[in-house]
Amino acid sequence: MDASPGRKDPFVYARRALFPESRETDVKAGHSNVPFRPAHQPVGSMYRLFLCILALGILANDTRAQEADPADVSSIDAIIAAYYEVVSGPAGAIPDYERDKSLHHPDAWIAIANVDEDGQPIVRTITLEAFYGELGPRAENFYEWEVERSTQRHGNMVHVWSRYASAREPDGEPYTGGVNSITLWHDGSRWWIMGWMFDRSGE
Repeated sequence: MDASPGRKDPFVYARRALFPESRETDVKAGHSNVPFRPAHQPVGSMYRLFLCILALGILANDTRAQEADPADVSSIDAIIAAYYEVVSGPAGAIPDYERDKSLHHPDAWIAIANVDEDGQPIVRTITLEAFYGELGPRAENFYEWEVERSTQRHGNMVHVWSRYASAREPDGEPYTGGVNSITLWHDGSRWWIMGWMFDRSGE
């Protein structure tokens, strides 16, 4: 989800696989106009095929990097239940970021809608990492759960309209509530959260 320093961008590999004759700049070495393809390097069809396979393998490994509990991602019910469980807990505890990260696709997004001081609608899109911030302990008890759901599916894509309630105790009296708009995707073996949105102005 984030471009960590030193992380190799798989899309660079894909671009180089498709265009091996292109010239790249070696920034780390401090050189400019250094050809990516060394002299005498073959550029035949077999070599290009090898690079394409390598690039696809890097992309696949990037997606599988986040190991999830199979029980959390085996069904729509399971991943939605886990989605709410990870943010719930007592005061003083730290939210389970690693579990939440395992539910989300590496490229997942979060959109937070609100209104500005003039009452005009605004929206901010962030990553899961940014949403959690510095991951400090909860100042108060916080428990959230789903109370109603509407689901639509097309192929491996699912949209979940999830109405929730929030309270200071498990199954306690809700002090607020709202709706999460959640997009899911199934990759053939598990479910991923691709993104979700909520509107603070409606709380």
